[in-house]
Amino acid sequence: MELKGENQKHNSSDQEEEITTVDWRGRPSNPLKHGGMRASAFVLGLQGFEIMGIAAVGNNLITYVINEMHFSLPKSANTVTNFIGTVFILALLGGHLSDSYLGCFWTMLIFGFIELSGFILLSVQAHLPQLKPPPCGENELCVEAKGLKALIFFVALYLVALGSGCVKPNMIAHGADQFRQDDPKESKKLSKYFNAAYFAFSMGELVALTVLVYVQTHSGMDVGFGVSAAAMAVGLISLICGTVLYRNKPPRGSILTPIAQVFVAATLNRKQICPSDPSKEQLHANTDNPISDNFVHPQLSQRFRFLNKACIKIDPIQDNGRNKRQSPWRLCTPNQVEQVKTLISIIPIFACTIIFNTILAQLQTFSVQQGSSMNTHLTKNFHIPPASLQSIPYIMLVFIVPLYDTFFVPFARKFTGHTSGIAPLHRIGVGLCLATFSMVSAALMEKKRRDAYLDSGEIVSIFWITPQFLIFGVSEMFTAVGLIEFFYKQDLKGMQSFLTAVTYCSYSFGFFFSSVLVSLVNKVTSSSSGGRGWLGDNDLNKDRLDLFYWLLAVLSFVNFFNYLFWARWCSRNNNRSPASAAPPPGKVDGGDIV
Repeated sequence: MELKGENQKHNSSDQEEEITTVDWRGRPSNPLKHGGMRASAFVLGLQGFEIMGIAAVGNNLITYVINEMHFSLPKSANTVTNFIGTVFILALLGGHLSDSYLGCFWTMLIFGFIELSGFILLSVQAHLPQLKPPPCGENELCVEAKGLKALIFFVALYLVALGSGCVKPNMIAHGADQFRQDDPKESKKLSKYFNAAYFAFSMGELVALTVLVYVQTHSGMDVGFGVSAAAMAVGLISLICGTVLYRNKPPRGSILTPIAQVFVAATLNRKQICPSDPSKEQLHANTDNPISDNFVHPQLSQRFRFLNKACIKIDPIQDNGRNKRQSPWRLCTPNQVEQVKTLISIIPIFACTIIFNTILAQLQTFSVQQGSSMNTHLTKNFHIPPASLQSIPYIMLVFIVPLYDTFFVPFARKFTGHTSGIAPLHRIGVGLCLATFSMVSAALMEKKRRDAYLDSGEIVSIFWITPQFLIFGVSEMFTAVGLIEFFYKQDLKGMQSFLTAVTYCSYSFGFFFSSVLVSLVNKVTSSSSGGRGWLGDNDLNKDRLDLFYWLLAVLSFVNFFNYLFWARWCSRNNNRSPASAAPPPGKVDGGDIV
């Protein structure tokens, strides 16, 4: 029996890398000429410049829509949040297109030019007066952009969102594809690459929050958008320059169809009884057509046993003699079923990072408001813009990430034997724990700031707000990199880009939950106290932002212990699976799972 869309050239796992990766001409890749850190460096160039361009637009977009497009404050805020949420949600589209139809390189190239066209259109509109509403007069009401002018703006904005969303997951996945996980030396380099990718991200964010925002402020938004377009163009040039060095994984057809087939087949066979011995012939064992070549034999695990029914062969007598060749929607391979089980088992890990990104949303909103209520002057003539507070963690991470990779990882590797120094699940846990202390610091600082103002009218220095940004910066270094590494290294062949895209969705869910949480807290606290709630006055000296931060600290603390439970459960289930029973040669047992 054969399933549609599967590659039938893979008869030996030893030859898998050479057969399933090709060069730019479609020929089998040569390990001596293709891949490695040299090839991934060109992808890192795209990542640094792409985040530089998109971050500069996202961080100052609300200023543009209020001052130039004359949108109201609520509409401006919704425009920005919808834009950011769309970018991260569209990452799923980019991952699906890459794994199923286009491959990483072509997905990045096509959608990279779409993103570039959006930047250019934004710059053109910001430069030409006829494409914007007239400036506000001293005694005249501002005219909001409508009709064609609004249409051009939103088309440009969502071209950027579409391009960036589809490019993001493929940058990480394509760079990681340059390393062979079954080679111990390259496995170590893969861990180094993930740290290097976060370093490129931090550098891009830092330049965007300082240099590009300065250009936008002092030279105009048209020049600022133009610089973003130039940064994206340089990134695409970097990607193209590495073409002859890349190891490309060709798409394997729809990645969602085999998943759907397992659920449909298990449902149709729900009345069948699974044999106690999974090796019996009652179960389909199609070894010449594996979906994941890591499974060395068609043995089914006992986790999510209901799905095992998707592999049960139907007796011809039970099926009116029509069992000559069963549909793949009625009979699935054990490897196919095990992949779906793995996908289900990692969903709780993803869910545990939503609270983490809810905290991130506060640092980009309320913590900036905190800074606006503090003394921002360093000297009489120089002050720190509150929005620039977001650059604090990236200034620190530019130095910490190289030190972490150079000194901590080799040191930890001596004790753990893990190629990454500490396992991805452990790394995520450290980050989630530190996020709690970030909110504790924020709550204590807000209490100090508010009490000082109410008691004596003192305005404390903005430097007191620095610790919460620094702690969260370190927390993000652990959590974000650990999550991407954990998802990428799962035994789900041909789905690496899609899994990377899933990690970006956590940002979107976190920001959405933040909006829901703020509204819910205001509603509950206003009804209980008879006032306007903790965050209802638009004045931090009257609001109780410190109590809201304490609530987030408690939620983060509870979420950390919830994560410990699911991480242990996920680790235990993966270690019992057939994949973990026989790791590929050269891998540390369980190293890429936990």
